[in-house]
Amino acid sequence: MEVADDATLVGQVQSGRVAAFAQLVRRYQDRVYNTCRRVCGNDEEACDLTQETFFKAFRSIGSYRQKSAFYTWLFRIAVNLALTHRQKHRLRVVSQLTDDDPLSIPVAGSQAVIGGEARAVSVETRECVSAALASIDADHRAVLVLRDIEGCDYEQIAGILDIPKGTVKSRVHRARVALRDALERRGITNDERDMAT
Repeated sequence: MEVADDATLVGQVQSGRVAAFAQLVRRYQDRVYNTCRRVCGNDEEACDLTQETFFKAFRSIGSYRQKSAFYTWLFRIAVNLALTHRQKHRLRVVSQLTDDDPLSIPVAGSQAVIGGEARAVSVETRECVSAALASIDADHRAVLVLRDIEGCDYEQIAGILDIPKGTVKSRVHRARVALRDALERRGITNDERDMAT
């Protein structure tokens, strides 16, 4: 069975075949949810934001002109909703991590994986890393989530956040420095960081 690409599905929805939108939801719901959860820091609120993202995308799909990829357009909606929500409620909730939910986080200039391959890392270390990530301001946290968790390149992030590529690069750098500093303040030692690498 041939899988339709995003542009085809969007075209079908725009021409009145609204059932095609369900395929777009299935394709992106997990990634949208994970991004919202990382930005807002709360599972229930991430569920609400994910639903709101798809509702808003469905309502606005008639005005979507495919100047950027559907993924980019959808994630712009999700990230903007999550940032607005976080700012409005000034959330400082620590993200909950599970063993089957690997989280890529840059530590001291390298990639550290919490969960998955790094099960030897203590629960306390994971909580410190989560708290450090939650302590970064929303704009920097968003670029870190998109770059190091979602794996977006700088061009995609620029499109999602509607900011220049150079701004993305500088925010990613500052976010990594802020995360490293926050980890150091929480007492994550070099040995613990090396174990998580």
